[in-house]
Amino acid sequence: MNVRELLGRDRFAKLLGIELLDVSEGTATSKMEIRDEHLNGVDIAQGGAIFTLADFTLAAAANSHGTIAVVINASINFIKAASQGILFAKAIEISRTSKIATYIVNITNTEGVLIAEYHGTAYRRGESF
Repeated sequence: MNVRELLGRDRFAKLLGIELLDVSEGTATSKMEIRDEHLNGVDIAQGGAIFTLADFTLAAAANSHGTIAVVINASINFIKAASQGILFAKAIEISRTSKIATYIVNITNTEGVLIAEYHGTAYRRGESF
């Protein structure tokens, strides 16, 4: 199994329409088209949907080394609201040891405007997939 197959099993990401565009060692890019069901009561993309896009993209980058990794801590800063179009997430590995890795994930819209910045830490379980 490779990282694309592993993440292809993520049922929640499928439900939200998240698509993995690219993955290589320590980095990944995903996208999600904002649909009506992603909108909250004030007609902007629900923070949870944006968080899940970032979390999924971090998972791709963290698992790109062939070792099972799961997020153990994460935070997000919402910079600008989005209510339509496509959001892109780009995860970049900042540091990695045998057990812990840290990432920054930037969420942008199609114009490249920063929508959110997500910081996450993954625990590397030491098991290959």
